[in-house]
This record gives sequence, structure tokens and C-alpha cells, in this order.
Amino acid sequence: MALAGAAFAASPDLVDALNAVRASGCSGRAGVTPPLRENVQLSEAARRSTGPAFNDALAAAGYRANRSLLIRVSGTANTAPVVELLKREYCAQLLDSAYSDVGIHRQLRETRIILAAPFLPPPAQAADAVALRVLQLVNQTRERPRTCGTTRFPAARPLLLNDLLSRASLAHAADMAQYDYFAHEGRDGSSPADRLTRAGYGWRTVGENIAAGPTTPESVVEGWIQSPQHCENLMAPQFREMGVAYAVNRASKAGIYWVQVLGSKR
Repeated sequence: MALAGAAFAASPDLVDALNAVRASGCSGRAGVTPPLRENVQLSEAARRSTGPAFNDALAAAGYRANRSLLIRVSGTANTAPVVELLKREYCAQLLDSAYSDVGIHRQLRETRIILAAPFLPPPAQAADAVALRVLQLVNQTRERPRTCGTTRFPAARPLLLNDLLSRASLAHAADMAQYDYFAHEGRDGSSPADRLTRAGYGWRTVGENIAAGPTTPESVVEGWIQSPQHCENLMAPQFREMGVAYAVNRASKAGIYWVQVLGSKR
């Protein structure tokens, strides 16, 4: 975006001005909370963002984002016209509550602004609570009829958590996170059924859902619902139990890996 090079009066600090817009709203949209927090690493990424390799700039600055947006405004060194352009052209993004961090670099008559949702995976000590929340969401999904792709499924009975299934889930999630890959087949060539047998679960039927990148139970289950094959696993009436686990490796491509194993005993 470019602005004409007219002279403008001095205006408040840009972060404060952006947060004023965020609080009051723009273009007929209501304001949101909380305010944006200025992040030093994001500001460094904005400084480095001189070419098309925006993700490289984030990585070089040491900032990992779930979502991010780079906005460039040229033609003025003053805050007021920059804010007016953002209100007009980027109102929805300014009011997106998923964006909580902001980085800014101003040089001569160019301003670079990065809005970001930071990568905030659940801590390892939250694993039990996360598993219970995934179970709740999955059972809410199963309690009513649903179409997965082109296949219509009736409501299905709720699943139960099983420790052996969770153990198999964690083993595969940790392996994907450590070795930075994403596949149902393990590095040793194992299938989900192989891993269940290895965990000591005498299975009759087996299914597996995996995901990479989501950081909340809600986002991972919603992703599975929107994918026909994963949705079919969620709704399959033959499954009676499930296990779920996640593993985090910030140096890996996705950052966090999820595995849900579904089964029924012999």
C-alpha cells in the first residue's frame, strides 16, 4: 500500500493508535479485546522483511506464529495516515482477536507492521485435561447424525478413553515431532494396528487420525470434522474407545503433532 507524500501533523504512538482502533472498532465492526502486545522479535522480523521471504524473517527473528500477516505502508512517516489506511483496508485483520502480538519497523517513509497469533501449544502437564476435552468434543460430534464427505452417518454411542490407546497415540506423536515427519506409517514401517499390538491392546478394529499444527483441542477436532476421512473415523459406530496425545518440538516444521487412535477390543 502506498500513500501520497503529503505532510501530516504528529500523531500518537502507532501501537497505542492501533489499540485504540482495536478497542473502538472500525468500518461498522465492534471492537475487541485484549489489546495488541508489541513483541521485540516480531519487530525484528518486520525489520528483516525486505523481500518476499516473510517466513524466513520470522524464523531468523526467533518468532514462531500460528498465523501472521505482514502489512507494508509507504509514502509517509506519520502515524495518522497509516492508521487511517489500516482502518480502511485492514479493519477485519486489526479486529481479529486471534492476533495478539504486533511488531513494527519504521524507516524513513515506510512502515512495516506484523500482526501475529503466537504459537502457544498446551504444556505437557496439561495432557490429561486436553485428552478429556478432545474426548468431550468427539462425543459431542458423535451424538448427532453427520455427513462426512458424501457418506451419511447416524449418531453413534460415546467413546471411552483407554490408557493403552493413549500410550500408542503418544508414542507416534512423539516420534513425528522428534523426527519432523507427518504420516500414519511410522519410521519403522509400523501401521496404527502394529503400534496398538505393540502397546498390548487386543484389537478388533483400529482407526487413526493425525494432525499437525493446531494448538487447541477445539481446532484439532474441528479440522478432523472438516476432513471426510477423519470425520468418518470420528463417526464410525464400530469404535468403542479412543486415545489421544500430542507432542511438541518447536524446531520441527509443524511445531506440534497430534494422534488419535480409535479401537474396539476383540
